[in-house]
Amino acid sequence: MAELSVTRRDDTMEDYHGTPVADPYRWLEDEDTQETRDWVAAQHVVARTYLDAIPGLEQIRERYKELYDYPRFSAPNKKAGRYFFSQNTGLQNQAILYRQDSLSGPTTVVLDPNRLSADGTVALNTTVFSHDGSLLAYGTSASGSDWQEIRVRAVESGHDYDEVIHWCKFSGIAWKHDNSGFFYNRLPEPGTVAEEDQSNYSSVYWHALNTPQSDDQLIYERPDAKELSFTPFITEDGRYLFLDVWNGTDPRTRLYYREVESSEPFIRLLDEADASYSLVGNDGSLFYIQTNLNAPRGRIVALDSQQPAREQWRELIPEQDDVLDFAKIVNQQFVLGYMHDAHHQLKLYAKDGTFLHEIALPTLGSIIELSGEVNDDELFITFTSYLYPSTVFRYDFAQQTLTPLRQLFSKFDPSSYETTQIFYTSKDGTRVPMFLTHKKGLLRDGNNPVLIYGYGGFDISMTPSFSVTPLLWIEHGGIYAVANLRGGSEYGEQWHLDGMLEKKQNVFDDFIAAAEWLVAEKYTQNSRIAIMGGSNGGLLVAACLVQRPDLYGAVICRVPVIDMLRYHRFTVGRYWISEYGDAEHNAEQFAFLYAYSPLHNVKAGVSYPPTLIMTADSDDRVVPAHARKFAATLQPAQAGDAPILLRVESKAGHGMGKPTAKIIEEESDVLGFLFNTFDM
Repeated sequence: MAELSVTRRDDTMEDYHGTPVADPYRWLEDEDTQETRDWVAAQHVVARTYLDAIPGLEQIRERYKELYDYPRFSAPNKKAGRYFFSQNTGLQNQAILYRQDSLSGPTTVVLDPNRLSADGTVALNTTVFSHDGSLLAYGTSASGSDWQEIRVRAVESGHDYDEVIHWCKFSGIAWKHDNSGFFYNRLPEPGTVAEEDQSNYSSVYWHALNTPQSDDQLIYERPDAKELSFTPFITEDGRYLFLDVWNGTDPRTRLYYREVESSEPFIRLLDEADASYSLVGNDGSLFYIQTNLNAPRGRIVALDSQQPAREQWRELIPEQDDVLDFAKIVNQQFVLGYMHDAHHQLKLYAKDGTFLHEIALPTLGSIIELSGEVNDDELFITFTSYLYPSTVFRYDFAQQTLTPLRQLFSKFDPSSYETTQIFYTSKDGTRVPMFLTHKKGLLRDGNNPVLIYGYGGFDISMTPSFSVTPLLWIEHGGIYAVANLRGGSEYGEQWHLDGMLEKKQNVFDDFIAAAEWLVAEKYTQNSRIAIMGGSNGGLLVAACLVQRPDLYGAVICRVPVIDMLRYHRFTVGRYWISEYGDAEHNAEQFAFLYAYSPLHNVKAGVSYPPTLIMTADSDDRVVPAHARKFAATLQPAQAGDAPILLRVESKAGHGMGKPTAKIIEEESDVLGFLFNTFDM
């Protein structure tokens, strides 16, 4: 294998509340210097030399490509009697957007993003149709960036209007029903604010169709509260313009509104930021709200905007034993998705809160899309599970039937495998669920290779979903395990709170306990356990790697958050302060962040397991500096012979919009690294 030269260390030191902290690789944060470019290039040569020499890597790629080559559809979006959906025939770099006049009728291309770039690195990441379906506002991003440009297309002619809307990130689009234009949120033009404020000062604008962005009208801003962000949407009756108001990734939100045609100030309907609030729908001035106020697992209340005081609210659907994950009004009924032990159930309620019935789902799994409007007589869902490829179903309200709309994937035999759910006990006695998927007839002889996946943060649940990577893993005899760690929302807001800020160590303890349980129950042994996670999950596996290097046989650390003392200084990192804390400005938070920050807890002279650190050069969400500094720190600390590799994907970002060709190459490298490590 190609050899790496020792990474240069400098004497950078920073004082945190009286504690001096060395940061010898801070120079790697600057990606534009020649020294950093040369360092990344050298890392690339070493990583590619190692990966390309893996026996059977090409065969892995071919099998991955074969399994990935199946049609994938989105749930139809119905507008004025026509249906809009996306489809990837299998190996297209990007899915194509289509329309059809009936579900059985011919399809017409609305927009093909594969025509926007030769290599598929320009992706379609926002599509919002006007109320009558005649206009499409769509956002595109390049090389995986979160920044997007918004354009408008006439659906019938395929003609794009001249205007291009810039400076949009995490933007919502809300068409007026008369098609005269739309509301959208954006960030400041680069250069007009300090660099550290580039993700602050969100504002809402009105864009009149067929006019330049320079003519757009400012609708709302809060320069006095620069951290707040605003996402506009219009009620289905076209009467009210709402703003979802959020502060970073804090799940506690606010709701403002006014009538669409009004020029009066927005009414701050729910402005306490003491819980999550989401508008489900409305009947005139009666608003239906999903909230976890005084109900950590969620409930539905009715709020009359003429009498909005909390004591006037009517509770329609009280908190249940299971978590209310999503809610929508279709066919004048509440369609509610509940999470029971980390998998979904779908239930219908009348507008007065009366329970109607449950819609039986195909198996234990997840609903990842739900589409339908208030007066529709049909509902579409996309359902998936570990052994159930994402499938679009149509629910007929009159017949009360759920039927698949598209053909199922057929390149593997799901009857040869099984998924079970087990529960294990974490360090502090907490009961934690975990899904195990593997071949039937598995021998618990302590020798099975296991890949444990986790996330554990930001109120995000790890419900069952299909992916080719774990399928190919179990096809080779492995066990795929997904641990439902604290920090997610599997059991409501308290589950989330128990895995954030000063309780973040609970998440790592949960993940460590998952591996220990698998060993104790004779599924595997330490040297046969691989762990994998991305983003916040990259933080998870990095923290567990440095805390328990003896427990694992391999580590896949993807687009990770690593430097917990400085993460908030990069791009949108400040959005995560409510989840992680702020070491710079809070001494108590510095103490617990410093205690687990992977970058600051690597110990020299330790035998670390084979580790593949992965990032992308255009990741502007979790900047690649995290991965660079981690690799630079871990490599010289390694006392053993196992490789510590840094893989940097070019023209790619945090993951969204990644072209198929890059997905196949990247996932094949991951599997090749693991198969080679475990001699599979």
